[in-house]
Amino acid sequence: MTSEDNNIPYMRVDNLKKFFHTKRGMLHAVDDVSFAIRKGETLGLVGESGCGKSTLGRCLIRLLDATSGRVILYDEKTGEGVDVTKVSKSAMKQLRRKVQIVFQDPYSCLNPRLSVWELIAEPLIVNGVFSDKNAMKRRIHELMSIVGLAERLENAYPHELDGGRRQRIGIARSLALNPEFIVLDEPVSALDVCIQAQILNLLNELQREFHYTYVFISHNLSVVKHVSDRIAVMYLGKIVELSDYRELFVKPMHPYTQALLSAIPVARLDVKKERIILEGDVPSPIEPPDGCRFMGRCRHCMEICKKETPELKEVFPNHFTACHLAELRGR
Repeated sequence: MTSEDNNIPYMRVDNLKKFFHTKRGMLHAVDDVSFAIRKGETLGLVGESGCGKSTLGRCLIRLLDATSGRVILYDEKTGEGVDVTKVSKSAMKQLRRKVQIVFQDPYSCLNPRLSVWELIAEPLIVNGVFSDKNAMKRRIHELMSIVGLAERLENAYPHELDGGRRQRIGIARSLALNPEFIVLDEPVSALDVCIQAQILNLLNELQREFHYTYVFISHNLSVVKHVSDRIAVMYLGKIVELSDYRELFVKPMHPYTQALLSAIPVARLDVKKERIILEGDVPSPIEPPDGCRFMGRCRHCMEICKKETPELKEVFPNHFTACHLAELRGR
């Protein structure tokens, strides 16, 4: 029986928090975040710089230890879950085969002293996957073929390659251990537009073929729309809206989401679009305000927004919003 039959998600995040100690106080990078991810879907995670989306992605696969909360990873066959935040080091090493990450900057995440062959071989060697060198060589060539890297590049070094090929190396490394879940941390933001399209199409093709589950992190809503099944919008450490990507673009409920969507340019001269200009400053994540964290920049701010923190609630079917005004509209 699959997770879909049991109505069990692939991953469930419950009240996840990640705080950092600073000289000025406690920085609330991720603050009480909850959501679920279904097997084989892509969850887009968007928000402005500093909202905590990359920190959240790293906590999901325990590159960073969470301050509190749970990240439950369910077994598709048995339906049993394991809390990623609590497993031992030895268990986490085994779990690393299932969860991987593609980092943002292909220029800095690769060791410049290693060739393409050595970079892709590294996760296989560290995990002792192959004892036979010929078998490992076949696997490396297979991975290069999957991500669209020519075999003639196996002895090349990162500085000899363009950004697109470097990012393909990063993707090949993440696929080496046959994972199920991949965090894509702004994988195309450092690339040219034409290369971005190639990488996005590659990621979509890989998901269709191997049924990967993605969390796609980006600040670009246009990019996220192209690859996501659902989109979560983050603001100052909290998810403020979560919805199917079609409904989010047609009927955004949170004022912050509306402002983000209004900033997307329209490539038609005959279409005029209202631009929502956000005024005021982003509150400090070290001393977040009481009530709604967006109230100082919201044109619809009410008295209740200053006193009570809105919870992420289902305003419409499968459409969740953390906004007092949206909650009133949904009734």
